[in-house]
Amino acid sequence: MTQHRSNALIPELSVSDWRKSRDFYCDLIGFSVVYGRPDEGFVFLALGEAQLMIDQVGLGRDFDLPGAPRAYPFGRGLNLQIEVPALDPILARLAAANVPLHLAPEEKWYRRHEREVGNRQFIVADPDGYLLRFFEDLGERPLSWHPV
Repeated sequence: MTQHRSNALIPELSVSDWRKSRDFYCDLIGFSVVYGRPDEGFVFLALGEAQLMIDQVGLGRDFDLPGAPRAYPFGRGLNLQIEVPALDPILARLAAANVPLHLAPEEKWYRRHEREVGNRQFIVADPDGYLLRFFEDLGERPLSWHPV
């Protein structure tokens, strides 16, 4: 088993079916299982420096609010940005599995102080509707316009 140093922030996503989510994240996206507790429906995943936990609601200890509605899509108002070395292999696996994209691949430049940083990115929803924004770093360039 490979040792992984934990990041300072690791999201834990409540999911409806941990096996289905694990298969999506590992088989289609490229994450690997660092460790799991199947009896609790829990899996800790890693992809490069990105780390993510999935936990099935109703198994083991979870943080589901009693009486709160549980409806697709989970995680409304949240998208997780995840840096990957290459988008194309992920896009090919998603296309082969007929998984629709929420946002088609695009090149987007964002102002950061007096420079722009670039991402090649797309957004896909996981089996519970969590939005995942995968990106390749395109580097930096001089600001193409000057704010007023």
